[in-house]
Amino acid sequence: MNKPDKQGQRARFNTKIGVIATTVGSAVGLGNIWRFPYEAGSNGGGAFMLCYIMFIFIIGVPVICAEFIMGRGTRSNILGAYRKLSRGKWYIAGFMGIAASVAILSFYSVVAGWICEYFVQSVRGELMLASSSEYHEAFDQFSTGNWRPVVWTLIFLSLNFLILVRGVTKGIERMSNILMPLLFILLMIFCVNSLTLSGASEGLAFLFNPDFSKITPRVLLSAMGQAFFSLSLGLGCMTTYASYFGNKTRLGRTAITTASLDTLVAVLAGVIIFPAVFSFGISPQAGPTLVFEVLPAIFNSLPGGVVWSSLFFFLLILASLTSTISMSEISIAFMTEELKMKRRTATIVNTLIAMALGSLCALSFGALSGFTIFGMTIFNFFDYLASNILLPIGGMIASVFVGWVVDRRFIRNQLTANGSIKFRAYSLILFCLRYVAPAGIALVFLNSIGIIS
Repeated sequence: MNKPDKQGQRARFNTKIGVIATTVGSAVGLGNIWRFPYEAGSNGGGAFMLCYIMFIFIIGVPVICAEFIMGRGTRSNILGAYRKLSRGKWYIAGFMGIAASVAILSFYSVVAGWICEYFVQSVRGELMLASSSEYHEAFDQFSTGNWRPVVWTLIFLSLNFLILVRGVTKGIERMSNILMPLLFILLMIFCVNSLTLSGASEGLAFLFNPDFSKITPRVLLSAMGQAFFSLSLGLGCMTTYASYFGNKTRLGRTAITTASLDTLVAVLAGVIIFPAVFSFGISPQAGPTLVFEVLPAIFNSLPGGVVWSSLFFFLLILASLTSTISMSEISIAFMTEELKMKRRTATIVNTLIAMALGSLCALSFGALSGFTIFGMTIFNFFDYLASNILLPIGGMIASVFVGWVVDRRFIRNQLTANGSIKFRAYSLILFCLRYVAPAGIALVFLNSIGIIS
């Protein structure tokens, strides 16, 4: 019988569906629906996607397994997991994961707040503008404002709080069981709509017919980075969630399922966006402006544009929420277990910190735009620190730690449920953790800080 979600007793996910929904929800976010299409568009379409899928399975799955092993094997938060598995100073990586989660939650919630604003505007029919320049001007005017971006950031974080404060089973698992199926349903609806557009065949050809001549070192590094970041690796999200897994949960199978469904979401996002982009004569290299300037113009030019635009931003809200829930849980688990706080208190503290830092990030486009750290705005500094430094270093440490430091019997017992199930890929996973993943992540890290390109 699963342990109840109460203070002093560690919660467990109640169902297999809950395990998959929460872990996939942790991985799926704006990186899949927003970042993947513009990365693919900028790096050759189908060639990029093939490289991305390859890296998902030779780097992503092994590192997910590493985090699962640490979490389920120790029943601890990210810091506690390192401490229980080693007497050295590896636990410092736990602090890095917590710091990265706080930084990402802060700036990520700002983007989620923008999405909430655009969802409301879509529902009201206020995004029916005449030209692309008007969409650019509208987004620029909104994002540089001094109160609306902050208010929406606070509203989004409050919604995040209402789910987290209910606990692991009644909050995170229950909402993931609702949000993830709904997200997939909306994705499929958009895919069907995109396939009816005039540029559908051209868009699908761009995504699924790879031009191997476009595979360059830059494309390989971009694909590797996208694979790593889209799975939320290096933070401790998967370690934290795995600590709530039951003893019978198959870690290898769950890792493969999580990676596969996460990849499916990215591919479906491409199926949604590229037919629309080609139908309206827009460059697939439109970049980050795709969501707030290009796509609203496309959706609002379609029959029933208000509905399509509203559904799209609602889809992005769901993806944002499942990610911020998992990022918040890293800190909450740390505070409840290491600092002995009650869950409600820890959730309040986590939310207040995110609200304070998130407000600064939101204002960094307006009132605080002149305040810089190492030449970057607060928003960009948090983004750079977490995405370019803390995540890759955290992922590399987790890979090396499980591959070289953790007892191999412990690893085998976790992957085989103490010998009760077969896991034929054990040696392959260990090889990837020892050699392939650290080397790949090191290249991503050196590329992200500009040492190699």
